[in-house]
Amino acid sequence: MLKGFFNVPVPVNEPILAYAPGSKERELLRAAIADARSKQIDMPMFIGGKEVHTDNKGITTPPHDHQHVLGKYSKGNKTHILQAIDAALAAKTDWENLAWEHRAAIFLKAADLIAGPYRYKLNAATMLGQSKNAYQAEIDSACELIDFLRFNVSYMCDIYKQQPPVSPKGSWNRVEQRPLEGFVFALTPFNFTAIAGNLPTSAAMMGNVVVWKPANTQIFAANVLMQIFKEAGLPDGVINLVYVSGPDAGDVIFSHPDFAGIHFTGSTGVFQNIWKTIGNNIHKFKTYPRIVGETGGKDFILVHGSADAEASSTAIIRGAFEYQGQKCSAASRVYIAKSIWPKIKAFMQRDLATFKMGGTEDFSNFINAVIDENSFDKLAKYIDEAKKDASVEIIAGGGYDKSKGYFIEPTVLVVKDPMYTTMCEELFGPVLTVYIYDDADFDQVLDIVDSTSIYALTGAFIAQDRYAIEKATHRLRNAAGNFYINDKCTGAVVGQQPFGGARGSGTNDKAGSMINLLRWVSPRAIKETFDPPKDYRYPFLVED
Repeated sequence: MLKGFFNVPVPVNEPILAYAPGSKERELLRAAIADARSKQIDMPMFIGGKEVHTDNKGITTPPHDHQHVLGKYSKGNKTHILQAIDAALAAKTDWENLAWEHRAAIFLKAADLIAGPYRYKLNAATMLGQSKNAYQAEIDSACELIDFLRFNVSYMCDIYKQQPPVSPKGSWNRVEQRPLEGFVFALTPFNFTAIAGNLPTSAAMMGNVVVWKPANTQIFAANVLMQIFKEAGLPDGVINLVYVSGPDAGDVIFSHPDFAGIHFTGSTGVFQNIWKTIGNNIHKFKTYPRIVGETGGKDFILVHGSADAEASSTAIIRGAFEYQGQKCSAASRVYIAKSIWPKIKAFMQRDLATFKMGGTEDFSNFINAVIDENSFDKLAKYIDEAKKDASVEIIAGGGYDKSKGYFIEPTVLVVKDPMYTTMCEELFGPVLTVYIYDDADFDQVLDIVDSTSIYALTGAFIAQDRYAIEKATHRLRNAAGNFYINDKCTGAVVGQQPFGGARGSGTNDKAGSMINLLRWVSPRAIKETFDPPKDYRYPFLVED
């Protein structure tokens, strides 16, 4: 077997295609959308490299056109979870013993497949299955996932290069990064295809084997991801894709002695229940499981009186309403100084009036549907309650309609109470709440922003006053794991802004960084002595 210290390609962020009228990418994406809509596909589970079909079927429809069936997927049960675990453990020895550069090559190839022949198929699947417009799908399922794969390979190399700095004369100290002892469970959300791809692959890249359960509302794109991984050469059983209920998965996985870790993105409540279950079952496991999770957010934008009004408006409406506010980083509570509010309000209402809402197939639609009926009903309830409250002013939106798709108008509430319900509770939709504060109360508002929510995922501060910027950056240091100055609170880029928050928002293990990959290895320190001592006696034992 050939040996060498190999350098991997230096990662750079994947260029974002514009999909402008007349462009080749626009033509190819439309063709991929038309092809996906023209047929119904059967989506199997993938266990041990085999396609597993069941008679119990779930249906996938576009959230913006819920009468149109894109395909059916095979629902699994506890038996399939056990099969997936067995398949993962059977693949473990060969996979972890495979030279790291061959693991790297598989995921680098997957990145190139997404950048090339699969780009439009994967984007189209995300647009249809998750109701993302062309740009939101491009920055997610294409660019971010490509970046995750390429940068993670580079981070993996950096981790392997880290060695003890000192080896005294006569000995050699070294560290190897072992995969975890057991299997990793990847539990992925609906809102980002990139997250659905990153959570299983980041663990697998470090030599682990994975059982992967995506959200039911992301299965259409997850099916394409698995096709890509297989074409890239991922061995059978390394990543096993199952469509089972959460309770069934939990009952089996969190009681299995070989459970070694969970890589999770989803709600705070679900994550806390998982952690509690793992704690209760801790005596059952061969090793202490790694628990890595990115959960909810109640993300803020704080606007100072010195801010640029038009820049503030743009940051607010992009941060709140891109992908219908269904990003864990989306702005949902905004605090604006009274002196600048009239200008910002005018700019916001001007731009919101130009928003088009509809299906993703029409590229002129900025707003699409929320993910499903449960989300729609929850959001409609909050809007109805706001309409009945005399202390709340609705300055934009407020309408909704689910006859064809789950459409909620981008809605802006202005409240008099900074602790009003929608300032505190995570809604996960296109509902933004604004509180206007007296400029003189800036210090008090900093405390309110910091203490209102259990979450600490993202936040933004907009100002021209550098003293105010310094103060807010320091005072809000624990309020957000990703903090933006004079920008919206969304849009973290792999290799630029590692993503994750603390408090109720997760373990802050920073997806898109070396920090995250370190959670999927268990280091072993090795000391080799070349000329070991042959007498137990130390010099101090010799008598004077």
